[in-house]
Amino acid sequence: MTSTDQQPLGSPFSAVSTAEEVMTGLDLSGTSAVVTGGYSGLGLETTRALSAAGARVIVPARRPDIARAALAEVAGCEVIPMDLTDLGSVRAAAARISDSLARLDLFMAVAGVMATPERRVGPGWEGQFTANHFGHFTLACELYPLLAAAGGARVVVNSSAGHALTDVRWHDPHFRTGYDKWLAYGQAKTANALFAVRLDALGRNDGIRALALHPGKIVTGLQREMTLREQVDRGWVDEHGKVIGADFKTPSQGAATGLWAATSPLLDDRGGLYLEDCDVARVSAPDAPMDDGGVRTYAIDSDAAARLWDLSLTATGATPISR
Repeated sequence: MTSTDQQPLGSPFSAVSTAEEVMTGLDLSGTSAVVTGGYSGLGLETTRALSAAGARVIVPARRPDIARAALAEVAGCEVIPMDLTDLGSVRAAAARISDSLARLDLFMAVAGVMATPERRVGPGWEGQFTANHFGHFTLACELYPLLAAAGGARVVVNSSAGHALTDVRWHDPHFRTGYDKWLAYGQAKTANALFAVRLDALGRNDGIRALALHPGKIVTGLQREMTLREQVDRGWVDEHGKVIGADFKTPSQGAATGLWAATSPLLDDRGGLYLEDCDVARVSAPDAPMDDGGVRTYAIDSDAAARLWDLSLTATGATPISR
């Protein structure tokens, strides 16, 4: 994949398309999906849409009781315990999934955290990098045999326009000094995009294609670590917490790009791309405002993606994938 592939394809959908519109007429009977974070916000909309189309959906959840309550009326859905910041928990969830499925058609990495206070997890890793990247990286590596068995699986990773805040801080990815919650978030979202680039390169011979995306601006539980004043000052909500930003999407609109990535025939034989508004995004200039959209070149760089993959393998001890 090169930056020249980062060109819109002329999708019939747009920024205002909903999950229901993207999934209209699709029959996913006989397919299986794993949706992290699939019980709240965009993840819940994703699970509902996939289940309504006939897919069997497994939702790994840090709060399984809450997840089961949220998904009580969603048919064809199973909740299993998993904490993305605990790699032992991730491996246990992968083993459980592997025991119950013969193949995995869709892996939707929707779960994430944003702008959290400084937290150390595992052997002192930075929390956002671990939850958003290391956890999903490990889960995908452990589930790789199931993805390969599908003979045409897609992996869809939720990145964000926040990737424009920073490249991977190769000199200090865990913020051993000078923690900044927004730079930590931005780095994790760049890592999400690079993860898709490298997984696509490694997996395409097994029929696995990987894509990253910006779902749009949506107020969901992702903002739970931010104070109301922070959200007001950013122009997202009013003093009562009501969304006021004109460019905000509904959760259904926010889930649409991920579902389009998972199902669109326009993306057959394509991967390693960054998407937004139900289409392939253009490359953005280094100094372009974050909200103008597009993807920074460093977030789709194949050499950087390989470097991050090696760093992640060394750190997590995940099962390597052979080309």
